[in-house]
Amino acid sequence: MNSTDEREGFRDRLQQALRDAQYADVGPTQLAREFNIRFDGRAITVHAARKWLVGESIPTQEKLRALAQWLGVTTEWLRFGAAQHTPHSSNSTTDGYDPQHARVIDDLRRLNEHDQAIARDFIRMLVRMRQ
Repeated sequence: MNSTDEREGFRDRLQQALRDAQYADVGPTQLAREFNIRFDGRAITVHAARKWLVGESIPTQEKLRALAQWLGVTTEWLRFGAAQHTPHSSNSTTDGYDPQHARVIDDLRRLNEHDQAIARDFIRMLVRMRQ
């Protein structure tokens, strides 16, 4: 397989994983924004996200791991297409949740303890209001 085929294969798998995670119509700006809020390393540019989406480049291994974790697939599948396309097995408490709920849980984890407590109290208040 040549490098063009590898990049195009990655592009196709990335787009499939995005669709499966309810990001069907994501463009480079939204991909960069969503990725950067989940990645602790150096932020990617919109140009880099565009290159991933059109198959011009493949992210570094560190970024591949972050993408795979975010999208609920294995790093190996995302990069090489190896094995079946199934959610990664991990000890994550978001396993088994639909992608929208998993994103909310992931976002909650990114908050500091004080803001997490506020978010939990707010959710509990909303639930009590609906009962």
